[in-house]
Amino acid sequence: MAKVGIVMGSDSDMPVMAKAAEILDKLGISYDMRIISAHREPDEFFEYARTAEEKGFKVIIAGAGMAAHLPGMCAAIFPMPVIGIPMHTTSLGGRDSLYSIVQMPTGIPVATVAINGGANAGILAAKILATSDPELLQKLKDYKESLKGSVVEKDKKLQQVGYKNY
Repeated sequence: MAKVGIVMGSDSDMPVMAKAAEILDKLGISYDMRIISAHREPDEFFEYARTAEEKGFKVIIAGAGMAAHLPGMCAAIFPMPVIGIPMHTTSLGGRDSLYSIVQMPTGIPVATVAINGGANAGILAAKILATSDPELLQKLKDYKESLKGSVVEKDKKLQQVGYKNY
């Protein structure tokens, strides 16, 4: 049973949303990924959000651009955490998406990551799930340690070859 729902309003969001899925895959977390437009197919959207809890979702990651209503509407219907990913837009660089997602009314919070922050949305979903899963918590600790190792290796290379040859 999927623990995380990943939903986006358009397939143009897929490159960003795939980063969330990649993190969840790496950590062994099951998810269900869908393309559902809150504006173009409201009945399907409401059905998705209404049934997410009974499907076993513990967190929803919702990506949206421009008006960016998808994360907020998920949060209005789904009783558990929603993580919003504002998408970069050509007109306002994603600030429109960011403001739409982060400026939620009292009582309807959406945890919001950076513009195009798919990987961080996956990590945040994992951290939420890890509060009641010691095995997942250890995987997150190991992942964080691997990030440190990556930086150490990059610095070692820089020290060996210098910035001009990096």
